[in-house]
Amino acid sequence: MFRFLLFCESKFKLSFPKPNFGCSSLFSNPTNSPPFRPQITSKHSNPFGFPQEHHNAIWARNRASISVGAMFGRSQHLRGFSSESSRESINYDVVIVGAGPAGISAAIRFKQLCRENDVDLSVCVVEKGAEVGAHILSGNVFEPRALNELFPQWKQEEAPIHVPVSSDKFLLLTKNHAIPLPCPFNDKGNYVISLSQLVHWMGQKAEELGVEIYPGFAASEVLYDCNDNVVGIATNDMGIAKDGSERETFQHGVELKGHITLFAEGCRGSLSEKIIKKYNLRDKGQGQHQTYALGIKEVWEIDESKHAPGHLLHTLGWPLDHKTYGGSFLYHMKDRQVSIGLVVALNYHNPFLNPYEEFQKLKHHPAIKPLLQGGTVLQYGARTLNEGGFQSIPYPVFPGGAIVGCSAGFLNVPKIKGTHTAMKSGMLAAEAAFGVLHEGLNMEIYWNNLRNSWIWEELYKARNYRPAFEFGLFPGLAVSALEHYILKGRFPFTLKHGVPDHEATEEAHLYSPIQYSKPDGIVSFDVPTSLYRSNTNHEHDQPAHLRLRDPKIPELVNLSKYAGLESRYCPARVYEYVPDDKGKLKLQINAQNCLHCKACDIKDPKQNIEWNVPEGGGGPGYSVM
Repeated sequence: MFRFLLFCESKFKLSFPKPNFGCSSLFSNPTNSPPFRPQITSKHSNPFGFPQEHHNAIWARNRASISVGAMFGRSQHLRGFSSESSRESINYDVVIVGAGPAGISAAIRFKQLCRENDVDLSVCVVEKGAEVGAHILSGNVFEPRALNELFPQWKQEEAPIHVPVSSDKFLLLTKNHAIPLPCPFNDKGNYVISLSQLVHWMGQKAEELGVEIYPGFAASEVLYDCNDNVVGIATNDMGIAKDGSERETFQHGVELKGHITLFAEGCRGSLSEKIIKKYNLRDKGQGQHQTYALGIKEVWEIDESKHAPGHLLHTLGWPLDHKTYGGSFLYHMKDRQVSIGLVVALNYHNPFLNPYEEFQKLKHHPAIKPLLQGGTVLQYGARTLNEGGFQSIPYPVFPGGAIVGCSAGFLNVPKIKGTHTAMKSGMLAAEAAFGVLHEGLNMEIYWNNLRNSWIWEELYKARNYRPAFEFGLFPGLAVSALEHYILKGRFPFTLKHGVPDHEATEEAHLYSPIQYSKPDGIVSFDVPTSLYRSNTNHEHDQPAHLRLRDPKIPELVNLSKYAGLESRYCPARVYEYVPDDKGKLKLQINAQNCLHCKACDIKDPKQNIEWNVPEGGGGPGYSVM
């Protein structure tokens, strides 16, 4: 590649700017740099409908597409090339980690501002999923407020948003009954969508604006300069065997350097968490720890006579006990599809609770089972979500960039919506980044604009709903009703969250094991069957991306005190205790099953499990989630 650049320079008399990422020039205005502009159109590949056996082919194609030679051809604003280390380095004005709704919205808004101001600045998005949208999972009742701002003509531009909300029910479930409650949701004007499909469409729109998106590559390292400013990220090496040796397919990772780096990795982003800890951003923000829930979801195709497009059902109560916060949802989508899921707060106490089995139990309730009978499961998945809300927002700005979307945690818990706030946060960060690069402003403006936006107002009004349930289901309902119907978010106090989720689990001797029924294969299923429906695939011969900080803790602590709870909270059977040749139980990690839900990174009692990115392109392959 370096010889190719020298050849171009001598043959065509082209001048290439030197990389400019010194300590004193991190935020220098790059607009005067002479750009090299090969005009090559980037194709945004279609992720939907690809069979599981094509994952490896997709990975190989994506790997080829981001080699430095290919990126040189694709890049419309190549800032320089470095061959000083074993990794190739490519420079952009803005680097975005994660092609979810926040990251894609940030990229689109940044390019819109470039066009509006007749300025040419470069932006790339790196995405660990094999395709844009492949790792996206959400409910999803979509509030289009942010999209209306980003693309006012989205209806004319054929966004995959077709089913308006038509009705909404809210039920309190007991084992055999469903008690109607006043519906607290105001979903008029909202839509039932597949968020993975919407993100895919947004990726296409981003590329039309000149954003360079590289799916199938996992950001594994934050790059810093000598003053501890973030200057970009590095993707992980590919083709490393389990024993650490280099396979025939080995290729070094790539350094993507930016004047501004935005982290939009989603809930519990691995690099975002490192940034938050390094710069102490949580204490600089609202000060409280984040609290999480695990969402488990299926998309079904049901009989047309049972299908009611736009109908919503939310429930509280059974199958969860009254001390465990959570609830279920069932949304009627288009084409006879319904999405059904259970959300379980990860601060639950009983180590024998199994969220996956609770979800299977839910589907047998008399209010739900008749709808599903005779239907077919199309897809399965799981993902954690932020529930800390207003109290848990970290200070989102660090030297060299910002954190956006669910990596920062903007979910509105009582609304059960976070896509619109994630998108808006990405847009605000993009506006701040453009101000830095074009007008010489400071990224602090992102924090100021965030606090003056409708995100802040919305989350402030909703701040007491989630911590109210620390007292149990019925006290939580009482406080929530007071807050919603009478005080309307003006409660004079801000309630605090309880202990962090990993500290909430109580020891096994305080509880009896929960006996779950065997799946019937009609509405309930075993984990391998569900896992197959997630299209999850990883290269088997690679180092495990789930690592134990201390290999002794699983047997000494988790098994002895908590009855091996990781074998139950994981919705993909990644963690199993199996007997060794002496009959002693040992933890086995089946990393190839991982859905990238991050529950283990959150719930492990001693925080002994470290979630790292696997080879890019691995993980689930969602298309309708």
